Amino acid sequence: MTALTTVIGAKAWRERLPAAAAAISGLDLNFAEVSPIHRAFAPMAREQKFDVSEMAIVTALQALAYDKPLLLLPVTVAARFQQRCLIARRQSPALGVADLPGRRIGVRAYTQTTGVWLRGILQNDYGVAPDAVRWVTQEGAHVAEYRNPAWVEPAPAGSKLVDLLRAGDIDAAILGNDLPDDPDLVPVIPDPENAAKDWYAKHSVIPINHMIVVRKDAARANPQAIKDLWRAIVQAEPPAKSTPRMTAIGIEANRRGLETVLHYCEQQKLLPRPLTVDEIFAETVALLGDAMRI
Repeated sequence: MTALTTVIGAKAWRERLPAAAAAISGLDLNFAEVSPIHRAFAPMAREQKFDVSEMAIVTALQALAYDKPLLLLPVTVAARFQQRCLIARRQSPALGVADLPGRRIGVRAYTQTTGVWLRGILQNDYGVAPDAVRWVTQEGAHVAEYRNPAWVEPAPAGSKLVDLLRAGDIDAAILGNDLPDDPDLVPVIPDPENAAKDWYAKHSVIPINHMIVVRKDAARANPQAIKDLWRAIVQAEPPAKSTPRMTAIGIEANRRGLETVLHYCEQQKLLPRPLTVDEIFAETVALLGDAMRI
């Protein structure tokens, strides 16, 4: 039995997947610890360092578009409504969405999935095009072939986005899991919780953050192990804690979210070629079967 080196950062999945895997005879997942989880994405995209890895969906789509030897599994392990993640300094008058053209917005990387979702929302729901803003980034893309567009510039080496924001060096920032609890930093999108509810009512889309990828050579060498991994994933899905449910298993369950993020990626010129939902799962289904289509 060959162990599959596995990196999962999503807490509920990391807690439940080992037991689900242990209940399946012949499935051996060797969990590696990488924290924060986004530190696993570049090694997986560039070197296929692990057999199985959680991965930001935009990184996964770029990796597939650049023909990296990975298979995408149709399971959302992390998702979030992003409206609250665009913040600015508390000031009078408040910085609003209509004020963003010509401003400087910090984001960890131009390809960061949270940023892609927010730029898509700003463009399609508020009329603010990505190139109307100057984007200030701390890192490049996890997929080395991608080059940032002309309206992106690097932040000073070693700087933190929150510090740049507080100092007035940037006008706003996009932060996800590291969103600070600071009364002097406020959402740019007013009433973000209700804005997210309205956005979901309009689009019926869960904003996918992370899915799971596997090394193509590992899947080809031992397809039964990956089929067993899929069984464990289905069994390990955490119970819903909110409505709508923020996890999804299967191609059809994830189709609307994937179609939306693919559309945003195309608008933002993040992919070297167009992709469709059926295309990104074609090899997965061919190797592992129609069970993925649920």
